[in-house]
Amino acid sequence: MKVAVFGATGTIGTALLPALARSHDVVALSRRKRKGAGVNWLRADAGDAESVRRALEGVDVAYYLVHSLGTRDFEERDLAAARTVAAEAGRAGLSQLIYLGGLGDDSPELSTHLRSRLETEKELASGPVPLTTLRAAIVIGRGSAGFETIVALVDRLPAMVCPRWVGVRTQPIAIVDVIEYLAGVCGLPQAIGASFDIGGPDVMTYREMIERVGAERGKRPLIVEVPVLTPRLSSYWLHLVTPVKASVARPLIEGLRNETVAKDERIRELVPVELTPFDVAARAALDC
Repeated sequence: MKVAVFGATGTIGTALLPALARSHDVVALSRRKRKGAGVNWLRADAGDAESVRRALEGVDVAYYLVHSLGTRDFEERDLAAARTVAAEAGRAGLSQLIYLGGLGDDSPELSTHLRSRLETEKELASGPVPLTTLRAAIVIGRGSAGFETIVALVDRLPAMVCPRWVGVRTQPIAIVDVIEYLAGVCGLPQAIGASFDIGGPDVMTYREMIERVGAERGKRPLIVEVPVLTPRLSSYWLHLVTPVKASVARPLIEGLRNETVAKDERIRELVPVELTPFDVAARAALDC
């Protein structure tokens, strides 16, 4: 099949390209034309209908891995881009769209970031092309903003005052497992038009993640939880001590107040993956 990847230069897209290229004719899409990875690179902006239309000529399946996190109006940008891609995918006659979203329910307490991921999913699904959605929590791998933040905290702070979100449960997943799931649902009849939660084998709190990354680094960070550190202050604090910009950190941190644990793991029957334990995934990422 001919497969297009929107967001091909991101952390997930970069890792996904070679996995898809083993079985498909892959078109990698980015705002700037590039070379490499054994795929055909085309210039396309998910928010520009004309460039999307050209990019989807002859395509059977498209991955949507685009997000505008870090821009002030990321919610509006992501919705507009999803609307454009959904419409043009229908016009091009694609058989499947595949989207990597975020774990989290649709409660009123959902953070801006997670709500945006859910609204993007709904926008993509509203078009004529069936959507396959995989929802994940924090991805463990180099380049993942969430994982890089944890590593930076461990490396730079022997002791840290953290807000209550460090006690919230999450289900991290290794980037290699995310890629296996994404590649596995391509053209899979049982996955077309369906949504799935994906997670690793370990459910833990963010505090436990910090402590276990610390153990890999040979460190034992002192963590003090306080109830008064707001998400806004948390994001600015992270901006001072990690590589993640405040504009990215704030929506991410707001999302940490929501438990992100897989509730529907039917995907494990459709795409059997030997899930990578957190410590193994963290060690591999730290060794990169």
